[in-house]
Amino acid sequence: MADHRRLAIAAGAVLLTAALGGCSGLGRTAVGTVNYEAGSLRSVTVSNPVVTGCHRLLPDGAVRIENATLIDLIAYRTSDCTGDDTTYIATTLFDNIAPGTQPWLSYRWVH
Repeated sequence: MADHRRLAIAAGAVLLTAALGGCSGLGRTAVGTVNYEAGSLRSVTVSNPVVTGCHRLLPDGAVRIENATLIDLIAYRTSDCTGDDTTYIATTLFDNIAPGTQPWLSYRWVH
């Protein structure tokens, strides 16, 4: 009986560890802020955004993005994080659009 009990405890511990490990990725956030300038003198700060999916910026887009998080991001000129016209913004850095170019409309995380 003692062997069955040890086996059951060990199996339960393995299942609990697997269950907790599987849930730990849910709701992960990029610790820090994404700050961007949208149009004339409008500053937006997003705190601890989730690391999954595509993040849309305001409809006018952003002319400057500062990545003050611990994860690199990619900014897109489309609102759905598609296309080849992208900019890689590493953690703790920022980027401005070049004069005469389209603003960024979305971003996603590199992970």
